Amino acid sequence: MKIIKIGALWCPACLIVNKHLKKIDNVDIVSYDYDFDEEIVKKYDVGKILPVLIFLDSLGNEKKRLIGEVSQKEIENAIKDVLYEVN
Repeated sequence: MKIIKIGALWCPACLIVNKHLKKIDNVDIVSYDYDFDEEIVKKYDVGKILPVLIFLDSLGNEKKRLIGEVSQKEIENAIKDVLYEVN
């Protein structure tokens, strides 16, 4: 599983979510900047609300997306949803 985080240096909500993400173990987290990584922003169709957390399964398919300031619990629940998704 992988989390792609798209945020910006000027974004207060991004700083809060960054603190939450630092507490997450055993998940690959890749960060991109909204202002500098234009191709990624376009590829994932990121809107104007930041941060955007995109949860990918082991095959790289998007399974869940959280937008804006979210809590540690919301991130943990999203990880569980993706890891334990019943097919």
